[in-house]
Amino acid sequence: MRYFVAVAEELHFGRAATRLHMSQPPLSRAIRQLEADVGAQLFARSPTGITLTAVGSVLLDEARSLLDHADRVRVRVSAAAGAATLTIGILGDGTDSGTARLAAAYRRSRPGVDIRVRDADLTDPTCGLRAGLVDVALTRAPFDETALTVRALRTDPVGVVLRADDPLARRDGLRLAELEDRRWFQFPPGTDPVWQSYWNGGRPRQGPVVRAVQECLQAVLWNGTVGLAPLGHDLPAELAVVPLIDMPPSRVVAVCNEGDTNPLIRSFLEIATTAYRR
Repeated sequence: MRYFVAVAEELHFGRAATRLHMSQPPLSRAIRQLEADVGAQLFARSPTGITLTAVGSVLLDEARSLLDHADRVRVRVSAAAGAATLTIGILGDGTDSGTARLAAAYRRSRPGVDIRVRDADLTDPTCGLRAGLVDVALTRAPFDETALTVRALRTDPVGVVLRADDPLARRDGLRLAELEDRRWFQFPPGTDPVWQSYWNGGRPRQGPVVRAVQECLQAVLWNGTVGLAPLGHDLPAELAVVPLIDMPPSRVVAVCNEGDTNPLIRSFLEIATTAYRR
């Protein structure tokens, strides 16, 4: 199911394999075996790429629910066993240099702790923290911070992602008002409204619903939808990013539940603050 969800969200076997830290051939074999077990094609394959079939779309919703439940079971079992584990939710920037420094620093400081990572999509900026799926989250603000402790780690300027052939892509900078007539990506109903508002430039917009970074980029590529992204990220050659002059920066933050006294979480916040300052 995790393999299937990765391919369904990336809509690209190569990117999904990279995300799963595996090579592409066994991933492709696993998906073919899953299709054989289901008795139907999950992906429509063509020379231009892959898309979900109707069966695949149904399975994607069910797979996400199953994986969320599996994560909850794992958290509860670990808590009952009293094991020295820390589950970290990560939103998007798993390859961020700050994350790599933090991982190295935490391993040196707490070598006996079993670290588990939960990769979150863009619909939950707290990466499962409120649902009890993780102990601490590495994510981006702003979002509803009620009953949470938020530690700021870094700020990143934000740009607008456009097709490379878009006339605005040749500009050195843009203002939000210059994008008023464009369609913007949306998150599903129920997504944190503070988070949705930020990535929509502070006002209601119309556009396709997305859940993952790659879905955002594909919406830009196929539909000319406006996407936003922190500057400094690699993009396909068909896309360009232009700095937004009047967009508040995106804050990289570490988050835990307010009042949590777990010493592993407290040490994580301290080590994260130091690692991101280097």
